[in-house]
Amino acid sequence: QVQLVESGGGLVQAGGSLTLSCAASGSIFRTNAMAWYRQAPGKQRERVAFISSDGSTNYVDSVKGRFTISRDNAKNTLYLQMNSLKPEDTAAYYCYADVSLWGGQRRDYWGQGTQVTVSS
Repeated sequence: QVQLVESGGGLVQAGGSLTLSCAASGSIFRTNAMAWYRQAPGKQRERVAFISSDGSTNYVDSVKGRFTISRDNAKNTLYLQMNSLKPEDTAAYYCYADVSLWGGQRRDYWGQGTQVTVSS
């Protein structure tokens, strides 16, 4: 019913920047909270950044001041601007959305993940 498609990952040198995008499509009445998570090999998935439906944001301490989450509600698209990247930011990044569907249901959706690799 709903698909989240991420793009923008890749290989970058330490200190560089990348912007991730996540486009939501399908039977969407409204996207509520959205977030970016990441998972490095051998580690648990962690929430990197969160944005509410009214635009309030919060970040994990390790990315504060370097990453910025934003959304375009008209396009049902989520973004993550990542600056001053560090090797420890290397991970698969996943988009999450809390979606209200036409018909009244409300469900959680995940993207397929996009790899970010930061070389030292």
